[in-house]
Amino acid sequence: MTLAFNAGDQGILPDRLIHALADSGAIPAAQSFVPGQVQPASLDLRLGTVAYRVRASFLPGPGTSVEKRIDELKLHQIDLRDGAVLETGCVYIVPLMESLALPPEIAASANPKSSTGRLDVFTRVIADGTRGFDRIEAGYHGPLYAEISPRTFPVLVRTGSRLSQIRFRHGAATLDAAALRNLHAAERLVDDDHADVSEGIAVGVDLSGFDSLIGYRAKRHTGLIDVDQRAAYDVAEFWEPLPAQKNKLILDPDEFYILASKEAVQVPPNYAAEMVPFDPLVGEFRVHYAGFFDPGFGYAGAGGKGARAVLEVRSREVPFILEHGQIVGRLIYERMLARPDQLYGEGIGSNYQAQSLKLSKHFKA
Repeated sequence: MTLAFNAGDQGILPDRLIHALADSGAIPAAQSFVPGQVQPASLDLRLGTVAYRVRASFLPGPGTSVEKRIDELKLHQIDLRDGAVLETGCVYIVPLMESLALPPEIAASANPKSSTGRLDVFTRVIADGTRGFDRIEAGYHGPLYAEISPRTFPVLVRTGSRLSQIRFRHGAATLDAAALRNLHAAERLVDDDHADVSEGIAVGVDLSGFDSLIGYRAKRHTGLIDVDQRAAYDVAEFWEPLPAQKNKLILDPDEFYILASKEAVQVPPNYAAEMVPFDPLVGEFRVHYAGFFDPGFGYAGAGGKGARAVLEVRSREVPFILEHGQIVGRLIYERMLARPDQLYGEGIGSNYQAQSLKLSKHFKA
């Protein structure tokens, strides 16, 4: 398939157009894509062969390369080819296998993969000359880098590990309030008759309990987690279960929690979604490191009946009381340029279809 866009085309590129973009030379890679790397509306990015531990997080800024900033800030270099442990509290920069040579009409944005966020591994993508993380301007030509900072668990990574994902966008794809209301009326995007759909679907936190459990709090001083292992670790060694308690939860400073949304949401096949913060001024916490929701997430026609959004919550400097139903984020919907060939779901090995409260794929059921 060749890439050809009309002036009025606006939307997120689906899987087959991501393949076409790569075939056109716009996504040079050190190695060919591996099975499952292209998702319905995104591409997984792979770690390269080396990681640099640096003194601090940074943005290169206009006219400056990431490589130059690494040379100024690196403390030491780590070979990833046979695997290496990234320690908590440290900042690492890893050149990615994939780089970009985007056409002038294609921009991109990145996010941690769901499983990365659920491990409290703070991950952002950086490009040369950028003023912001996870945003790549249309027409960008250059390398990509991952900034990685494990916050709770030390992690074992290696060349080819996939911690981040990238979406490609042609034009302005976000639905305005009127279009979102129309879509909700047609598809019932959320299982709440009184849902606020004015500026994205408002998402609240569920503290009523799932089988008497409202979530998990990460333990301190655990063993390491191999990010490429699946169902390999006992939950009790890494997580403390949180029983339901009067529809409230006190977030302790600098602790990490896995909770779930009160609403079950779905993403129809011709749309993609992204979780964004509701308002940074409403509480002393950060919610949802990993924000991409693929076409078909929770969708009845893709084997789902609506799914809860898992909320990765990290508290800040002071204790904060979280109340049942408190709005913590908004789900923003965007148009796809075309329906993906494959939708999010069990058929393509998706881990979180029809989920309620669920830890990352690394832990035993």
